[in-house]
Amino acid sequence: MTGKSFALEQGDSERPATGRPAIYGKKGVISSGHYLTSMAGMRMLIEGGNAFDALAASIFAAAVIEPTASYSLGAECTFMFSDSSSGECLVLSGQGPSPHNATVNYYRSKQLESVPTGPGADAPIAFTVPGVVGATLSMLEKYGTRKVEDVLTPAIEYALDGFPNYEYMLNRLKSVETKEQFKLFPPGGIEIFFDQGQVPEPGTLLRQIALGNTLKKMVSAERDNGSDRSVGIDAARQCFYKGEIADAIVAGVQSVGGLMDLEDLAAYQEEYSNPVSVDYQGYSIHGQATWTQGPVCLQALNILEHFDLRSMGYNSPQYVHVVTEALKLAFADREAFYGDPNFASIPIDGLLSKDYARQRAQQVNLETAHPGLPSHGDPWSYSSFEGRISNQPLIIEESEADLQYEAGTTHISVIDQFGNLACATPSGGAFNKSVFFSELGFALSTRSEMFNLVEGHPNCLEPGKRPRTTIINFMVSQNNIPIMTVGCPGGDAQAQANLQLLLNILIWDMNVQEAVEAPRFSSLSVPNSFYPHTYLKGQLALEHEIDESIVSELTSMGHKIVRVATCGMGGTVTRKAVGSSVLETSADPRRSCYALGW
Repeated sequence: MTGKSFALEQGDSERPATGRPAIYGKKGVISSGHYLTSMAGMRMLIEGGNAFDALAASIFAAAVIEPTASYSLGAECTFMFSDSSSGECLVLSGQGPSPHNATVNYYRSKQLESVPTGPGADAPIAFTVPGVVGATLSMLEKYGTRKVEDVLTPAIEYALDGFPNYEYMLNRLKSVETKEQFKLFPPGGIEIFFDQGQVPEPGTLLRQIALGNTLKKMVSAERDNGSDRSVGIDAARQCFYKGEIADAIVAGVQSVGGLMDLEDLAAYQEEYSNPVSVDYQGYSIHGQATWTQGPVCLQALNILEHFDLRSMGYNSPQYVHVVTEALKLAFADREAFYGDPNFASIPIDGLLSKDYARQRAQQVNLETAHPGLPSHGDPWSYSSFEGRISNQPLIIEESEADLQYEAGTTHISVIDQFGNLACATPSGGAFNKSVFFSELGFALSTRSEMFNLVEGHPNCLEPGKRPRTTIINFMVSQNNIPIMTVGCPGGDAQAQANLQLLLNILIWDMNVQEAVEAPRFSSLSVPNSFYPHTYLKGQLALEHEIDESIVSELTSMGHKIVRVATCGMGGTVTRKAVGSSVLETSADPRRSCYALGW
């Protein structure tokens, strides 16, 4: 080794602009919440599978590797993908609905003003039907090439052979609420996730035998039904929703007083749909409809078209203020007009109208923050649909930050050599607010907590209805060609973090890794989507990396500043270069996210 080489090793060289490199590849790239989740998908790519095979393998692997990221096999998932062979750009809903016994009258009879969940004994009455398994298997059958056994093998190996405990997961286990929730519904998960009742040390082995056996039952169902791939995938699905696994789920639910039964599981159906879209800066941004909060981001982009963001400077006080105020206006509309479009009339064309956005943009005061959540607008005036503005849910004010979004959800994105783009945001089944069924090896989602009980409201609880969820992701097209996926977990911060990821790319010309590492902010002046729906009037969260020099100016505008570690974490931007075979992706260092390229 020469002296110069040694000097370079010792720091006589510029450090990179980001803590992690952007990841490039030609045959495939993948990013997820953990390197073993990413590796499960990469195995499919290396073995000749496509992006949908890789995404399916990673989703099942994440249920094993990332259970404390608030994602369970008994939960839900939101998908966005582009299929190169058909040219389709589609949304897939893996959000499970409420059980048929879940009615407003049921909760009112218990003297409840909203749907409760854990921590505590009320968790079972917030269960929704598991959706992630059915949706993932449907995607695999329609667009993938591999069998169930292929995509489940990595997950089964991780579960049965074990994998090393890691810091992020163990930190989540340190929550007192998690352990108490396990004890409340014994045996819970204490014997699985704890070592003699104590949080294990990093690097110790975690084995999840029951979860591995549950996954193996789907593989056995496939094997028992011959060699036809589609028939085998359907058999695995039937095992989960109508067979042995379904029986175990319902037995567990009924043992703790939940509302779900076999009829609910058998009736579950994932839903494909076209995305809702807006144009921004020469790109088309595609997202999910109002059964999610996805249009919040799209509405905010429309509003921000009326401001010269570049002239303000990146993360300047003026920039943070204007973006925040645009988001508040969009969130006000979320509270008034969003819900499952299969059950309610939604003015989606009005909400995403450029004319409506122009009118809403006029309500942004460049000097002063709105003191709380602004009034919703009237998108019906810009809509071709008929409807009315309904009564609104009660807003509960709190004074202290309750940043629930720091705990949760995960995100996976893949691009393959065939031109397919696919991403998914799985979520639900948080240990500290649900019930962990040790015989199944997973918890159930409590997403019914996201409904309200205001009859006539688009998001009012109804049997078989999807709650308006927070889990979202986006796809970007240029000249009608899909080029990029964007996703970032984080509860109510998701729409805000995803908006900033998009602006970082489209306005500030950051590379994919710079975009996810850049410091973020999020308004807390919106009712939390999670029970008990607290509202932190006027509060604006800034990550610690945002310069202290802007705090006083934001404060003078009327923002109540709180410093937080993260405003959404686990973000990913995955992109393919136009006219090139080069693929690129990123991984958020706020969590144990890792990207791989091939």
